[in-house]
Amino acid sequence: MAELLLELFSEEIPARMQPGAEEQVRQKTEQFLAEQGLSYRALTTFSSPRRLVLIVDGLPEIQPDKTVEKRGPRVDGPEAALDGFLKSTGLTKHQLEVRSTPKGDFYFAQTVEKGADVASVLKTYIEQLILNFAWPKSMQWGDHTFRWVRPLRNILCLFAGQVVPVSIEHLVANDQVSGHRFLSPTKQSVKNSKDYLAFLESHHVMLDRQQRINFIKEHIAMLAAGKNLVVCEDEGLIEEIAGLVEYPYPAIGTIDSLFMELPQEVLVSTMRNHQRYIALQDFQNKLSAHFIVVANIPANEQIIAGNERVLRARLSDAQFYWDTDKRVKLDEWAKKLTQVVFHARIGMIADKVSNMSKLAAAIAQWVPHVSLKQVERAAFLCKADLATGVVSEFPELQGIMGSYYAEHQGEDEAVVKAINEHYKPIGRSDSVPTQPVSVVIALADKLDTLVALFAINEKPTGSKDPFALRRAALGLIRIILDNQLRVPLKKAIDQALLPYGSQLAKHGVTDNVVSDVLEFIIERLKVLLKDNNIRHDLIQAVFADGKEDDLVRLVKRVEALRDFVKSADGVNLSAAFKRAANIVRIESQKGGEDFNTQAHKDLLTESAEIDLSNAFLQVEPKVDEALKEDRFVDAMTVLAQLRQPVDCFFDQVRVNSEDQAVRLNRLRLLSQFRNVLLRIGDFSQIEAASD
Repeated sequence: MAELLLELFSEEIPARMQPGAEEQVRQKTEQFLAEQGLSYRALTTFSSPRRLVLIVDGLPEIQPDKTVEKRGPRVDGPEAALDGFLKSTGLTKHQLEVRSTPKGDFYFAQTVEKGADVASVLKTYIEQLILNFAWPKSMQWGDHTFRWVRPLRNILCLFAGQVVPVSIEHLVANDQVSGHRFLSPTKQSVKNSKDYLAFLESHHVMLDRQQRINFIKEHIAMLAAGKNLVVCEDEGLIEEIAGLVEYPYPAIGTIDSLFMELPQEVLVSTMRNHQRYIALQDFQNKLSAHFIVVANIPANEQIIAGNERVLRARLSDAQFYWDTDKRVKLDEWAKKLTQVVFHARIGMIADKVSNMSKLAAAIAQWVPHVSLKQVERAAFLCKADLATGVVSEFPELQGIMGSYYAEHQGEDEAVVKAINEHYKPIGRSDSVPTQPVSVVIALADKLDTLVALFAINEKPTGSKDPFALRRAALGLIRIILDNQLRVPLKKAIDQALLPYGSQLAKHGVTDNVVSDVLEFIIERLKVLLKDNNIRHDLIQAVFADGKEDDLVRLVKRVEALRDFVKSADGVNLSAAFKRAANIVRIESQKGGEDFNTQAHKDLLTESAEIDLSNAFLQVEPKVDEALKEDRFVDAMTVLAQLRQPVDCFFDQVRVNSEDQAVRLNRLRLLSQFRNVLLRIGDFSQIEAASD
């Protein structure tokens, strides 16, 4: 068995692209090997700032022979057709097989295709892999026509210890590997992956990305502990840093004390987003004056001092903006929002603030214990920091800086918090606002954004969502659910749409905006429920009628149904519902009859149908009362009382009686049973109960 070793050696690959590139190589190679019928023991991919590596162990050197079957002419066909078939297959007539098919008897030939040399097969594949590689962004350089993420400098390609002559324009594969660009730039020939990995290890290259991540975590924790500090957790930053260095060398630096009075978020954002430094804090979660830089070479005092100097310059700019911004009242910054564009086809941020303020006042009626005065003030000020210097330099601090400026000028605590939190939740792991004013402003902001962009037909399509509307919808859902708010979404969307009449007229999007936005939010809720391990059929059962716009009520119904269908009563009632619904549907289609009127008592003759009718009289009022009070578990407990009379009805009563009046009455009884259960959910959507 043989081994394939491929290294694509280039200039620095952006850190964010490395994991995807690894996965692309893995998936494409697995698919290719499967298509070619090539078995293997192990397939591994690696990536570093300069390398994309594939190692496949246990490959055969020759492809397995393949039996190919080919159908020839009919047995009773012309002799010339048979002669042509024999010539094309290289067989004699005696080697053919005759088989009967629905179209008659035909000749069939079986030939064996000899397996190709695997090295030549791999050469073609690797050349196509490189030429057709799907980078998010790529470039051309020099006078070369093919594209790569950064200039590709070398191709190392070995199979069974021999160079595979892969050729891409000016590059021809070889057996040469290079060490670390600065610490060990020497080249060496290798024969296999063992030699290759050993060379990299001894020449300051840590090839495995996860190994680099673990190494960084371990060593920065040790450095922090040496200062009696802990690392500010930031998994994404550490993963990014692991994509910036071929061998991590962490070192600790110091923030100039002049800047420690800056807001903590400004310090962290400067270090993280501009310099890729790791922040440290004490055991009381207070930001430390120390930080960690991870270099690609051993960090001596000169390197540490250089990083401190760069950070000092960055923080000096931030300090200037911070001091300048505080001299101006937020109200004045808010007036400048007439010059900040929200969307070219919608208007300025000032227009959005005006619309949000009106919407927030409407939403406040559904949020308990909220001050309208504070809502009005928070809505007016929440976007003001978009005009400030710090936010122009650090856009990721929008909202946060506004809350600092609001606190500085003495705004109410609830207003300060609402400004800080109105973008929340930003991601799935982000916290949700719970303070009433914060909740109102966050909901108004998200709903206004959704409605405004739907009004100009800027809906997400496929994987494209440039305005993060899916995130806005999910944030709105989480705020409503976490705070158990009974918001009638259709009314809220109607209210949000009022200011956008001109956009609707201009872009021809009229009747569907309310229903489209509501459907979009409901679809996001379905995704959230699936992510929380709710069965898709239960979700469909509850959402089937499409009339409910109270998210809290929808979720309660789904959760109650989930528990109910696990019980024996739930399983039996579900089966009975499907049977009843099918009978009613089929009979309705036959004669176009409507069975939704009440069954007549005087036409009930069998004891089982009388018992079922009496059970409805007992059950329906209790179900009505439970549903009005959102006691869905109680409603289903009551519905369980129908199990026995329904089972008896199906066992003892013939629905399609020869007496048409009796038949119609029994169908009405089944329709009544179906309609009672439909108030909980469409049980026909339920596939099966599960534990």
